[in-house]
Amino acid sequence: MATLSSARRVVVKIGSALLVDRETGDLRGDWLHSLAADVAMLKSRGTDVILVSSGSIALGRGVLALHGTDLPLEQSQAAAAVGQIRLARAYEEALTPHGITTAQVLVTLEDSANRRRYLNSRATLETLLGFGVVPIVNENDTIATDEIRYGDNDRLAAQVAVTVGADRLVLLSDVDGFYSANPNDDPTARRYDVIEEITAEIEAMAGDAGSGLSKGGMKTKLMAAQTATAAGCAMAITEGSRWNPLRGLEDGAPATWFTAQLDPHAARKRWIAAMKPRGQITVDAGAARALDNGKSLLPAGVARVEGEFGRGDPVSILDERGHKLGQGLSRYTALEAEKIRGHHSTEIEEVLGYPGRAALIHRDDMAL
Repeated sequence: MATLSSARRVVVKIGSALLVDRETGDLRGDWLHSLAADVAMLKSRGTDVILVSSGSIALGRGVLALHGTDLPLEQSQAAAAVGQIRLARAYEEALTPHGITTAQVLVTLEDSANRRRYLNSRATLETLLGFGVVPIVNENDTIATDEIRYGDNDRLAAQVAVTVGADRLVLLSDVDGFYSANPNDDPTARRYDVIEEITAEIEAMAGDAGSGLSKGGMKTKLMAAQTATAAGCAMAITEGSRWNPLRGLEDGAPATWFTAQLDPHAARKRWIAAMKPRGQITVDAGAARALDNGKSLLPAGVARVEGEFGRGDPVSILDERGHKLGQGLSRYTALEAEKIRGHHSTEIEEVLGYPGRAALIHRDDMAL
């Protein structure tokens, strides 16, 4: 069974009910500080941590005195705008005493559906993690419409885990795991400690999207598990309202772990390799040797560019004899790649007229 103790990179989803008192609309500050201590514990072991947090609308509602169950879209977005700044400040104040820098990252569904935005989001998050920052990710409720919404942070958290290659995803919920039925309605319902495969029987137990104990229901959590485990990320559902919920999970608190069959790196490589290429990039012998040694593909090593492709599109990588070495996701369009091929990375801005990334295809976006 997966644990947090061996995790390299962890994504933690926090629901608004855990963060904001439902009756008063106030932040649960003491609980948040206990979570911050857990994050510091993970960081002290060298584990990267990303928090996917709800709560902006709930906090904003309290400030604006917006009552009622369902708010009109414009009022929800106004509440999000007011609440987002308070949410970011709350995390900053909780984590700063531990010497941890935070960053706010707001996303929409389009940011993962569009490959160019996906690569940009991934690069930003990777850079933040490289600086030791804990990103606080939330759906951009201020601008998101139904057409570009995740709609729930369970699936958003799973997508973030896939984007950054996390090996653990923890959904802090109002239920302590996945049950065979809703335990509030069925006293015979049993909790699963481990689910190694999400079968049709397991899917039927989750019920409809609107059922379950938390917003979005257990169905959305199961969908998150399918997304995460397919990308090599093990996922846990555990009850999060207790203080120090991550330490509790590590110490054996009730939870359900969904097992990943591959590690995130291998799963990502398989995903890239399965894509249909949109073009071809031929590299010289020196670049071919560099790729074989695990390096990224730099423009200087590119001999020829063929096809029409955009940023984020998959392209085949060939050696000078025409043998396919693998494929990867291009950080430049075909036109840009043609302009910068043969040039050193330091010359990219001069050639294109604007700054660019050093690698044409980063090693993490490449399957050889």
